[in-house]
Order: sequence, then C-alpha cells, then structure tokens
Amino acid sequence: AAAGAAAPAGSKAALADIEEAMKDVVDPELGINVVDLGLVYGIHVDDENVATLDMTLTSAACPLTDVIEDQARQALTTGPGGGLVNDIRINWVWLPPWGPDKITDEGRDQLRSLGFNV
Repeated sequence: AAAGAAAPAGSKAALADIEEAMKDVVDPELGINVVDLGLVYGIHVDDENVATLDMTLTSAACPLTDVIEDQARQALTTGPGGGLVNDIRINWVWLPPWGPDKITDEGRDQLRSLGFNV
C-alpha cells in the first residue's frame, strides 16, 4: 500500500502500515525512532479504526510521554487522505521493562553511527 493512503471506509489500518508510520516518531533523547528502539510492544486497531499502542520508554522517569504521544498522533492520524487511523490511544506500560535487547538490528546500526556502543 502506498504510504499515506487512507484506508477504505469500514476497514482497519494494517498493523504493518501503522508500524511503518511509527518510524516517524523519534525518541528525542536518542534520536532513534521508537519502532527500532523496541519501544512499541503491541498495536491493536479496533472496529472504529482507533489504534491502541502498547508502548514503553527507555526510562519510566522519562518526561517525554506527551511529546511522543503528540508525534504518534500526528504520524498516524494526519497526512494525505486523513491518515491511517481515526485516533490513537497510548497505553504506557513499564513491564516488561525496556532494555537494550529490544533494539532492532537497524536501531543498533543507527545507535552505532551516533557513537553508542551497542
């Protein structure tokens, strides 16, 4: 499917498309997108085409929940045709705790290019 293509009425956004769109959401501290950091634990889309994202942050003390929620809402609900989903909800979860083991290979490559040893 073309990026930004609106889902036909009555259909739900594909999880793969949502995950791809979430790569536009970048953790402001590390500069890596939340998907490759492994911060998105789960995605569910209901019959109203509202996405619920189970997400965590690198630290429970991270003050960036609002920033990331705004970025995610923009990534998923705006764009040509009105976006992938009608709205989003983020369910912040702290278990299991995030760890470097959750970073994708692509995320590791990006971190290494920034000078992190991962």
